[in-house]
Amino acid sequence: MVQRQDQPRAPADGQLTASSGAASAVSVGSTAGKKEPPREPVQRKRESLLERLQNSRNGLGLVFMLPAGVLLLLFLSYPLGLGVWLGFTDAKIGRAGQFIGLENYEFLLGDSVARLALFNTLFYTIIASIFKFLLGLWLALLLNRSIRHTTFLRAIVLLPWIVPTALSAIAFWWIYDAQFSIISWVLSRLGFIDRYIDFLGDPWNARFSTIAANIWRGIPFVAISLLAGLQTISPALYEAAAIDGATPWQRFWHITLPLLTPIIAVVMTFSVLFTFTDFQLIYVLTRGGPLNATHLMATLSFQRAISGGALGEGAALAIAMVPFLLGAILFSYFGLQRRTWQQGSDR
Repeated sequence: MVQRQDQPRAPADGQLTASSGAASAVSVGSTAGKKEPPREPVQRKRESLLERLQNSRNGLGLVFMLPAGVLLLLFLSYPLGLGVWLGFTDAKIGRAGQFIGLENYEFLLGDSVARLALFNTLFYTIIASIFKFLLGLWLALLLNRSIRHTTFLRAIVLLPWIVPTALSAIAFWWIYDAQFSIISWVLSRLGFIDRYIDFLGDPWNARFSTIAANIWRGIPFVAISLLAGLQTISPALYEAAAIDGATPWQRFWHITLPLLTPIIAVVMTFSVLFTFTDFQLIYVLTRGGPLNATHLMATLSFQRAISGGALGEGAALAIAMVPFLLGAILFSYFGLQRRTWQQGSDR
């Protein structure tokens, strides 16, 4: 007689529900106890940094300025630092030199030629900058008017600035020639003079001749820059002033000039820097003569360091220009502070 094995009985409905609930609780607990591994955290971090960089105006600007900053650091900071070091040494061409402290600067203080070069540089810069500003502003006001062929005239005005300095200096050297000067020829034909003018042979004639050449070359830069500023002034301001009965001079003095003040500060700062450090024009025209009457600090520094071989003395002359250049930059900074009144300040 075969004995039958008992089959497992199916659980009741209550037991099935309890078992499934317990299994679900166990599975949920095990899932909660385990953390999912991060999915590609490096790539997600990189994407977030890239997105932040794209959305950050300052960060993106710094990235774009980095190549230019590296170039400036490499080609400006290093030569400046080397020049400062050479100014404290007695270095010559072919010899490294030794540290001598302030002896080069003490020698330059007692050097009559160096003092004359400082006077020439200040005289040259002040006179040329004043005339460039006045004539450039006048030319900008003329070009800002509604006249025919304005674009063509603006292009013509830029020519003196576009022409290479050495080429324009050679042209002025021919104009100022003692025997073939076109200026002397015209004045003699008109009966104003009985002999040709020695433009580059007399000390004061040479000073004013080089200043005139620098003014001719620098006017376009000032004029076009100020013209760009004039284009930003709303015509409604002039219309309102004209309705109130303001004269043209009053409109210029109370509207044009105040609104141009920040631009004038920047433009004239660059103009002063270019004029103070001018080298090519003087070197081609006079090479510092006659009798050192047109030597600027830049040309004298070149003569002492390269032609004369005294690198330390020439470097000291070049570094002595830095305080004057910093003064021009400070002038621009305080001129830009005038912008505060445009933003509603009463100061």
